[in-house]
Amino acid sequence: MTFRLTFAAIAAVAFAASAQAEGTYDTGASDDEILIGITAPLSGPASSYGIACAAHAAYFEMINEKGGVNDRKLKLLCEDDGFSPPRAIEQTRKLVESDGVLFMYNSLGTSTNTAVAPYLTSMEVPQLLLNSGASKWNDPAQNPWQTSSIPHYLTEAQIFAQHIMETMPDAKVALLQQADDYGKDYLEGLKLGFGDKFDQYVTVHETFELSDPTVDSQMLTIANSKADIVVLAALAKHAAQGIRKLGEIEGYAPQIYLGWSSTGIDTVLKPAGLEHAKGIISTAVIKHPEDPAWAGDPGVAGYVAFMNEYFPDGVQANISNVFAYATNEVLIDLLERAGDNLTRENIRDLAQTIDVQPSMYIDGVKFTTSPDDLDPIKTFQMIQFDGEKWVQIGEPITAD
Repeated sequence: MTFRLTFAAIAAVAFAASAQAEGTYDTGASDDEILIGITAPLSGPASSYGIACAAHAAYFEMINEKGGVNDRKLKLLCEDDGFSPPRAIEQTRKLVESDGVLFMYNSLGTSTNTAVAPYLTSMEVPQLLLNSGASKWNDPAQNPWQTSSIPHYLTEAQIFAQHIMETMPDAKVALLQQADDYGKDYLEGLKLGFGDKFDQYVTVHETFELSDPTVDSQMLTIANSKADIVVLAALAKHAAQGIRKLGEIEGYAPQIYLGWSSTGIDTVLKPAGLEHAKGIISTAVIKHPEDPAWAGDPGVAGYVAFMNEYFPDGVQANISNVFAYATNEVLIDLLERAGDNLTRENIRDLAQTIDVQPSMYIDGVKFTTSPDDLDPIKTFQMIQFDGEKWVQIGEPITAD
């Protein structure tokens, strides 16, 4: 009897040790694989940003060739949401309920992420490092399963206001605002930055819908106001239209401030006309690979080597590709810290305790989160377009 009890105890200990070695998993994770879902606009009005799927897939290929993360391979499932909230809900449900992903990752768009947030929260599935800079994601009480991966628009607008007051204190400002959460964050950020001087600075405020074919009429109204500065809170298509229209209006040459998410040279500035884009000011947190200032930088060298080998068809200067690369470094750090505890709750908790310096982030800019502050980036570098490339101007600015 004594021998049998001892043998049973030994067997129980061995079983427990084996279970621990195999890890603690939720749906989408195993000893060999981590299944990750993403929706992106592979079609529709924001399709120029859909390149992120290919960039992520290429990065995961590189990681898998090196052995994966903690000996587990990463598998990415990307679905087209067409930048449509109903479609995003449909595709997200498929990825969670049919495909069984562990978490949703870096899905693009404020409206689409807002649409799927209640569902993912109810399912207790992390909406990890989502590709939206809306300030709403810095609200753990309302959005406990959501974390963002990119600079918040409200914080950037605050930086714009600080920079304007420092460099053009007597300027009159016109704001072109996309009529959604994206545009509202720029309005609120300018209010924060200018404070009680907001009405003194912002004298014209024009809005547009994402479905509007052009913003020509809004640009004409702004031009008639003779505002010294135009802040364009617009995504790629309408940002390009606004820049082009302002450039075509004879006798009017305001200083343009452009949201960072629309600074793509190939996707925005070339369609707008490089001659019209020269002199535009924006912000950056990432190193632009074609900027001579980063010649010889190890982070840029690593990015270029990755693109050459794993994503040769991708445009190295495309901001979406650079951000995908940097965000994947944050993800890998998180998954490495997760170890064998690949539950959705642990992934959520780890996303709220990040302290990383991605190799493609400008020196002095970090990615940090804490349980009570999920705005990952507070410091921005001002940049200006010289007609060919973006170059840094001044020192990095931290939002007050």
